[in-house]
Amino acid sequence: MLLILTGFLLTAPSFGQGQGLSLNKIIAKVDNYYVLRSDLEEAYQSYVGQNQTPPQKCQLLESLVINKMMLAKAEIDSVVVDDKIVDNELDTRMQYMVQQFGSEKNIVEAYGKSLEMLKSELRQQVKDQKIVQKMQQKITNDVKITPREVRKFFDSIPKDSLPYMPAEVEVGQIVRFAKPTKEQKEALRQRLLDLKKRVEKGEDFGKLAKENSEDVSSAERNGDLGFAKRGMMVAPFEGAALKLKPNEMSDVVESEFGLHLIQLIETRGAEYHARHILLRPDYNRLDLTGPTHYLDSLRNLIQIDSLKFDKAAKDFSEDKSTADAGGLLRDPQSGASRLAMDGTMEYALFQMLDTMQVGAISKPLPYRTEDGKSAVRLLYYKSKIVPHTADYTKDFEKLQTIVLQNKKNRAIDDWFRKSIADVYITIDPEFHGCRIFGTTQNSAASTGGN
Repeated sequence: MLLILTGFLLTAPSFGQGQGLSLNKIIAKVDNYYVLRSDLEEAYQSYVGQNQTPPQKCQLLESLVINKMMLAKAEIDSVVVDDKIVDNELDTRMQYMVQQFGSEKNIVEAYGKSLEMLKSELRQQVKDQKIVQKMQQKITNDVKITPREVRKFFDSIPKDSLPYMPAEVEVGQIVRFAKPTKEQKEALRQRLLDLKKRVEKGEDFGKLAKENSEDVSSAERNGDLGFAKRGMMVAPFEGAALKLKPNEMSDVVESEFGLHLIQLIETRGAEYHARHILLRPDYNRLDLTGPTHYLDSLRNLIQIDSLKFDKAAKDFSEDKSTADAGGLLRDPQSGASRLAMDGTMEYALFQMLDTMQVGAISKPLPYRTEDGKSAVRLLYYKSKIVPHTADYTKDFEKLQTIVLQNKKNRAIDDWFRKSIADVYITIDPEFHGCRIFGTTQNSAASTGGN
């Protein structure tokens, strides 16, 4: 089984030295990429921390080595990830951590490291993850399955061995974000105009961005966003940036992310290089009255059958990730519309559904997005599948996901066996009993072809 590990980063404070074992010892090497004992322990503990049964450490080690091999092959094949994608993901993770820990100060105390050091470490991890994901997509891009393959898989399972499926639900949502008041936006606008005047009087834009911008990742680089292709940035930002001449600053620009002061650095063909100072409203102080009244009116229209929920979600929900699907929430791993009603579900959602009947629409509920924004949402309890023995018709979507993933795993396995000669792999003698890539490791000898 190929376990491609991409989800255990920063789930617990970093490991130190303990019990006579050096957790910084190199236990595997793939070209110039290393697997440390601490990597293996962290991967193992990530399962424990989520109350999941961890795979055997030999399996985890094989997965970590495959990840390093993908990084090595990506370097050979010139597979890269745009820095902007990495920075956006880093911002999301840092915001999520602040939400989980309550404050940046609490994060520093929990990890015993400065925010700058944590971000630096996490940035490389995020970049590696994105490269591995891109390699996986490249390898499995052409993998497709047919209903016949799903039926064949289902029929291959002995009837007395069919798994028992947990309760699953389909849930829709319509989300409206709290909007800053005119007074709040004007205060932010005035702060940016004051900063603009300071730059015009000779102060350094980058220094002010580092001190004031609320875009965490770019602030560390003096507000620098790097080169961006047209269409990468949100329209208000890009429209304003492309009107500027090199070193010129924009007026205050409002986008879905907040208010920006933009400075164009240079253009290069179809790309442009800009930096900015971003200010956001204090989401904890936003008034939810407006979006609550808005959703209350929508709910009344839906309940008297003047408007269908999915149509309302498409037309009025401000959550782009669910609006186009009629508001339906999807499993983040499989993309399926049915969610397991168990401990993996968002706790607030689980608690609410537990009080609702199928077909019901909730009253407007306060809601905090993953990136910390204040919002209100309606929940629609569309359907519930009671616990049952796996059934081809009822569970086709889930079976389809399993068959597709199995086929992708085989494609990655085939890719690995074809590519293994391109890299040099060594495994520490401590793991001589592990069957890494189907071969028992007896020494720290090359597994590759060099």
